[in-house]
Order: sequence, then structure tokens, then C-alpha cells
Amino acid sequence: MLQRLVHLLPPRVRAFLRRIPVLVAFYRWLRRGKLTRERYVFAALAVLTVILGIGATESRSWTPSGALVLTVLGGGLLLKVRGLVALLALVAAMVGYNAWHDRDAIGLTMIATLVITAVLALTLARTRQQLGVQGLRGDSMLLELRDRLRRQGEMPELPGGWDSQVVMLQAGGSSFGGDFTVSVRRGDVLEVALVDVSGKGTDAGTRALMLSGAFGGLLGSIQPDRFLPACNDYLHRQQWDEGFVTAVHVTIDLSTGEYTVESAGHPPAVQFDAGSGTWQVSPAKGVVLGVVPDMRSVPESGLLRSGDALLLYTDGLVESPGRDLDAGIDRLLGEAERLVPQGFRKGARELVETMAAERDDDCALVLIWRT
Repeated sequence: MLQRLVHLLPPRVRAFLRRIPVLVAFYRWLRRGKLTRERYVFAALAVLTVILGIGATESRSWTPSGALVLTVLGGGLLLKVRGLVALLALVAAMVGYNAWHDRDAIGLTMIATLVITAVLALTLARTRQQLGVQGLRGDSMLLELRDRLRRQGEMPELPGGWDSQVVMLQAGGSSFGGDFTVSVRRGDVLEVALVDVSGKGTDAGTRALMLSGAFGGLLGSIQPDRFLPACNDYLHRQQWDEGFVTAVHVTIDLSTGEYTVESAGHPPAVQFDAGSGTWQVSPAKGVVLGVVPDMRSVPESGLLRSGDALLLYTDGLVESPGRDLDAGIDRLLGEAERLVPQGFRKGARELVETMAAERDDDCALVLIWRT
């Protein structure tokens, strides 16, 4: 098939292409062995390049020389580096053929466009080859990972009399961030962990993706009082140098409303007391995860009655450069007062958007309440 396509080319074009060693070597490689998907793709792009190159010499209005940019982009998406280099050599040969046929057909603007596109295509192909994926598969893998992270952050179905809301906003509108939640329900016991990986956006997103799977596997499979120490042991074995991880872990007995909060360097949880109409800051505290091998924390226990709520959040909602953390918490609680009259479910997202408007950081909020 490949030989028939080559013989369809004009004799002077075939003679011109035979003078390019890279193309001759790649043509021999294509003829050897079984044609793989990449070889078929290269053959198709090569034929398209020749058609566009020859067509530009016959009629610029039909196939302008700038149309060769399309084959370069296609090669960057679909070919490995070796195949792309051969395709770029063929594109250069067609540009030279056009210049030889008509000097006015090739301008400096078109050459600069092709060179810039070729550099971008080579960078793209090299990155995808290092990842071991070609085409758009790498993008679809990232989308699948993002969707999996979001599914893990969904709260399990709660019994009557209970409700919850989870709100996530990533820095810069990114799909990935350093904040995530994991939760599990076993009978009448609900466990929720809100985790904050240092950094923001895609910089922290890769570590958050890995940790969400690890922490999600630990949650519910070990005793609640061992969850944060187990997470600390896991992080300590990783020996990361990229930063730190904070977390808050809540266990709630859905039959009685009794709960326990444990913190590892995380901003304090807050309980809304419907009886007094006030927000009470939890004293639970502990060391940041992954810093010391033997982690100890001071848990706090409480009771959620009808109308009460428990609020978990990350420092992106309350922390600002040059300002005290307590001031940020006070402002958060002041804004949270508006949640009560309009309902927790309706006001949770508005609360996050209001607090995040002044900050460029990942923000997360988990709200659990009794109806």
C-alpha cells in the first residue's frame, strides 16, 4: 500500500524526497514488519503533507502553504518523537519544494509559524512519550482522575434527620487542588476527613490525588482513633520534601448525635448551637501530618442536637498574608451567621464564594447538620 502511494507522486517529487536521508530511513522502517497504529498515522500524515505541498504549487487558493501547520499539529498529538521528526523533515522538504517551484510562495511569516508550531509539537510529543500515552489519552486520564477525586469527596447517603453539604473551590479555576474530603458510613457511624495538602491548584493536585486514595482506603478500615496516626505513618514513610499535610477527622454517631473531632495541624472545627444561636470553636488540636513519627492529638467530643451543625473548613477560607488566623475565623463565623436564616444547604456555597473572593487559594468546606 505504501509503495503504491509513493508511486502516485510526480517523478520530480519522488526524486526530491530521495535526497533526504531521514525520509529514506523512515520509509525503509515503515516497510519492515507489521504496520502498527503509529505507522498508519505517520503514513496518513505524510500523504496529507505531500498532497498539501504539491497542491500549494498548483493553486495557493486551494491549498495554501500554511496548511502544513495542520499536519505538524496532528503529528504532535498522535506521533512519538521519532515519527514526528521524520514528519517535520517531510514538511521541510515540501516547503523547500514549494520555494524551488515558486519563491514567492514561501514567506518569512509562514516559515516562522511552522518553526514555532514544530517546537510546540516536539515538546508535546516528548511529554506524552515520557508519560507513555499518545493522542488525547493523557487528557482523558486526567479527567478520569479528577472525576474520581470528586466522587470520593461526595458524602454518603445520610438517614432522615441529617443532611450535609460539601463545597470545593480550586485556586485559579483549576480542576485540581490540594483540598479533598473522604468519608464513609458504617451503619449509624459516619466518618469524615477533610485534608489540606500544602500548595494550591495543580501544584498540590498530584499529591492530593495520591493521598485521597490512600486516606480513603484507611478510613473505615481501622478504628477511628487510629485514622490520623495511620495517615501520619504513611506520610512519614514517603519522606516528602514538597510541604506538609493537615487534616481534621470527625466521627459522628448518627443515632445519638455524639461526635468526636481530631485535628492534625488543621484549622479548628466549629459547632453551631441552635439553642443559643452561637458558633463554638473546637479546642481539638494536633501536630501536622508527616512531621514526627509518633503523632499525638487532643480530641474533643460533643453532641449535635436538633438544629445543630458542625463546620469543617481549610485554611484557604480564613488565612490571609499578614493577618491573624483568629481574625479570619471570626470573619468566617460572622459570615456563617447568614447561613441560619436562609438554610445551611442554600448558604454554604455562598459562604465559600464570599470568603474565597479575597484569596487566591484552594478552599473547601464541609457542613453536617441535624434537621
